[in-house]
Amino acid sequence: MTTLLVNAFWLFLPAGIANMTPPIANKIPGLNRWNTPMDFGKSYRGKRIFGDNKRWRGLAVGTLLAGLTSGLEVSLQRGIGTNHLIIAVLLGIIMGVGALIGDAVASFFKRQFGIKPGHSWFPFDQIDYIIGGILFSYPFVRFTGQEILAIFGIFFGLHLLISYVGYLLKFKDAPI
Repeated sequence: MTTLLVNAFWLFLPAGIANMTPPIANKIPGLNRWNTPMDFGKSYRGKRIFGDNKRWRGLAVGTLLAGLTSGLEVSLQRGIGTNHLIIAVLLGIIMGVGALIGDAVASFFKRQFGIKPGHSWFPFDQIDYIIGGILFSYPFVRFTGQEILAIFGIFFGLHLLISYVGYLLKFKDAPI
């Protein structure tokens, strides 16, 4: 059981890193000037598609850090060649994009249901990136049912914990 949890954490960590990056990237001087919304300010049915909190900056930085995280994970293993490193970085990027697109899709539905930006939509705000990361990586990684359950359990809990810490550190406006 411990091996399953460690492997699930290790394998899905790039998507988790991608998901927590956008609020931090917003606080980085210089980078926070890259302020273009992912929906370019467009609306659907009279409501913003994603809202002001989904920016290209967060997608780019989160994706980059997901790829670097995956590359670092593989680099820590002995006897791994360059080809494996490249594949790992690409898989990390794919998982990162999936996580952040999953989050954006949930934001679309939040806007359509009238939930204000920054307000919690429990539990969808905590699992959207998990679903996105798993779906985008599916062509390359086939998670077992146990791994999927472990990923949901670990990263749902970590999302709650890290969101609260981010709130305490003033990276986020709300604890969840």
